[in-house]
Amino acid sequence: MPQKIRKAPDREPLDEIDRALVALLQQNARWSNKELAARVGLSESSTLARVRRLEARQVLLGYHAEVAPWALDIGLQALVAVRLARHARDVVERFRDHCRALPNVLAAYNIGGTDDFLVHVGVSDADALRELILTSISTRPEVTHIETHLIFDMVRGAGAVGSV
Repeated sequence: MPQKIRKAPDREPLDEIDRALVALLQQNARWSNKELAARVGLSESSTLARVRRLEARQVLLGYHAEVAPWALDIGLQALVAVRLARHARDVVERFRDHCRALPNVLAAYNIGGTDDFLVHVGVSDADALRELILTSISTRPEVTHIETHLIFDMVRGAGAVGSV
């Protein structure tokens, strides 16, 4: 099941310490509980209880390793903007599920605006990108238009959300 980003009005807001813990874990999810406790000024047991509560409330959705692209034979990344033929739920879900199944798809975003999806792909080279687009994306019956944008560099902002 895909992660859905939605504001849930029935959930209690995060207090200052929870926000600090979330920010710290976004910076480095490998910090020990002892290090987290020292940084937020709580006991280790209170800090651990708060982190577990953030996980149970699904504020913290997971912990991820960021891997150097070259280690996975990714020499080229691109964002592929995709327009769908129709905006019916089944069409959107079918394309989303197709993206999830493709090994070269790093992320797929269902977006508003002119395009319907931004698909972040990682491949070995330009030939592999061309092949992926021609065989796995542009041939889909849901797709009416694509536009490919090469990624030259990427940085994460201080307010990075999730594993993006």
